[in-house]
Amino acid sequence: MRVQHRHIIYVQGYDPRGLAQYYRMFRTELRKFGRLYQLNATINRPQTSPDGETASWSIETKAGDWQTRTSYDFLRFEDLIQRDLAAPIWSTVFHAMWIYWRLVFRGTIARFWRAHWRFATFITYPHFLLFLQALGSAGIAYGFAWGLQALGVPDLFGIAAAAALFVAILGSMLKYTENSTYLLYLLSDTIWTWEFSHRQRPEWDARIDRFAQYLIKTARSSDAQEIVVVGHSSGSFLGTEILARALRLDPDLGRHGPRIVLLTIGGNFPIVGFHAASQDFRDDLRLLAIEPSIDWIDCQSRKDVMNFYPFDPIAGHGIEVGASRRNPTIVPVRFREIIKPEHYNLFRWQFFRVHFQFVMANERPHAYDFFMIVCGPIPLRARMARPEEALAIAAGDANARDWAWKRLESADAGVADAAEPSEMEPVAQRRG
Repeated sequence: MRVQHRHIIYVQGYDPRGLAQYYRMFRTELRKFGRLYQLNATINRPQTSPDGETASWSIETKAGDWQTRTSYDFLRFEDLIQRDLAAPIWSTVFHAMWIYWRLVFRGTIARFWRAHWRFATFITYPHFLLFLQALGSAGIAYGFAWGLQALGVPDLFGIAAAAALFVAILGSMLKYTENSTYLLYLLSDTIWTWEFSHRQRPEWDARIDRFAQYLIKTARSSDAQEIVVVGHSSGSFLGTEILARALRLDPDLGRHGPRIVLLTIGGNFPIVGFHAASQDFRDDLRLLAIEPSIDWIDCQSRKDVMNFYPFDPIAGHGIEVGASRRNPTIVPVRFREIIKPEHYNLFRWQFFRVHFQFVMANERPHAYDFFMIVCGPIPLRARMARPEEALAIAAGDANARDWAWKRLESADAGVADAAEPSEMEPVAQRRG
């Protein structure tokens, strides 16, 4: 029941910042985690693999009555993402517009809207903002053309000059407001998701295959008690594909020794799974839904506009597995309970900040705590099934910790528990 060594395999989402910035954030948040729970957590420098596709570091965590060692692998895609973002502005704009309107006319946006209207609004945001910027640029260009006409400049010359001005103004707005709007990044994300869903990114598929082999090798050689494959944001469906491909290569993957858990947080499965062309991905979901040797925990938050909430990754894709279903366990996360009240009103409107809270340190002790998942002594399956006990072990006094450990150990041994069910148990039962 007590984890002494855990192996985390973190699957990077569509984020160009990559290893350097992620590691700095992780190290900073680890310090906050230590201060919140008054424990000692030390981390070493990342070591990059010879092919540059993975980076690894370790964390040693010591509390009053427990200590753990965490091996942490970061699976990298930032070179592929940065290549996308280096594309010419106009290529990105026109390609993303073409894809968006195909999504509209094929009914995919409507399906997004029915599944989670906030996400549908979010995916529409860059196109609405692009329209406003184009409208403003057109207004300035029209005024310029009108002025040239008043000066007696020939109409053909005036129209050409106004068109050139429109392109220059809109291009400048897109380029120089990117740090505040993220418009080009979001348009690139739209293009990548479409092409990935339609299997038009062979370099991504090849890397996912290599990461599946990496997972198999790790499961066979690791002395950890559990291996947790973490997928945040678009890493949720990337992690799902990695694990499913590994299972197809080695059906006994989850039986070699360490318990393997897939943890998807802030996930957005429908942006791949709702495409008619994504049958392979839906087959991956079906495989994981019925696989008894794997645990899958899916954490969602209503406050995060970049994930789907509430959404069942299996039933929501029309996948029927009947009584064979055992995954995922869906866990709602309330950020209001994690963030200090004095910070929450500002926090809730910072959409990217909200989205990344899934992988950042808590401001208040809570059963959902990414760094307790990474560094704590409780297996992930038990943590999600018994949140009260998990919180007591993290933040309670000696008596509370002793009570919590006894409850966890008796539950693990299959001893009948006459207490009231914990608040997350009904959530796990909502899987069907």
